[in-house]
Amino acid sequence: MRIAVLGLGFMGSTHLKALRHIPSATLAAVVSADEKKLTGDLSDIQGNLGGPGEKLDFSGVAKYRTIEEALRDPTIEAVDICLPTAMHAPVATEALRAGKHVLVEKPMALNGEACDAMIAEAKRAGRVLMVAQVLRFFPDYEMARDILQSRRLGAVRSAFLRRRCAAPSWSKWLHDEVQSGGGVFDLLIHDVDFAIHLFGRPTAVSALGHENMAGGIDYIVAQLHYPEIGPVTVTGGWHHPKSYPFSMEFTIVSDGGTLEYNSAGRPLALYGANGESEALATAEVDGYQAELEYFIGCAADGRQPGKCPAAESAAAVGITRLMIESRARYGEKIVCTL
Repeated sequence: MRIAVLGLGFMGSTHLKALRHIPSATLAAVVSADEKKLTGDLSDIQGNLGGPGEKLDFSGVAKYRTIEEALRDPTIEAVDICLPTAMHAPVATEALRAGKHVLVEKPMALNGEACDAMIAEAKRAGRVLMVAQVLRFFPDYEMARDILQSRRLGAVRSAFLRRRCAAPSWSKWLHDEVQSGGGVFDLLIHDVDFAIHLFGRPTAVSALGHENMAGGIDYIVAQLHYPEIGPVTVTGGWHHPKSYPFSMEFTIVSDGGTLEYNSAGRPLALYGANGESEALATAEVDGYQAELEYFIGCAADGRQPGKCPAAESAAAVGITRLMIESRARYGEKIVCTL
């Protein structure tokens, strides 16, 4: 599969590092308006996880300064959109119309209407559209999902999903709500999507929190309400700039035990109802590589990504928007009709 990476920021760099380990993928082109980055020098790139930026070998790779040039290239079969969120819908639409398969970074778009339009365009074009909700490919999250779906632990009684980091200093566009949707929207879309993956769409949403984008704070404590599950809490956000460490975690309580994971040194474990604990060993898998391999396989076979369907990614956008709306209404419970 000949693929073009559109955007050479933090996520573009992350995807490029993963692509070089995928035999079925050929990096056909990169797109950036930054001449330094087009040389392969991504050493200045920073992010909230992963290693430092690197210098990559772009010899033999087409280098385009505009998206339109890449979309006109008939040798490119798929595009990997790693651009600011406000660009996701228009660029994905144009790529689909140009006959390309599309992987687009999360969040899928800024609102549900744009997501629906992307899905409709993919259907018209007969091309694969997948959103890079990478949490679905992280081994600890995958194992937790498999255990819960097996029903070996019985009914779920509560779930707690948290993700926190410093306000990003590496990409100024993230602080612009018009481009990013804000810190909570950009960050916690992962956890909302995982809740949908586990439990489906909630019937209602409520949330409290605080937003001060200029001060680097954008925080929320949200409840996703399900009729047959106890409280499902999605919480976290930005905690001031630069110094606050990144972490992600979950605690899921079922009749048969509690599953818990924390990226800050606590691997996945099961604390059983019988009083015994069990460390759950997961495979050494790079989630970004697994995500890209899955997308490329779907595109090559012409099959829709059932493991990460665009309709669920669209629902995650809508539900996260409802969380932010409820926060603005001081915790008002809002019915979810998605």
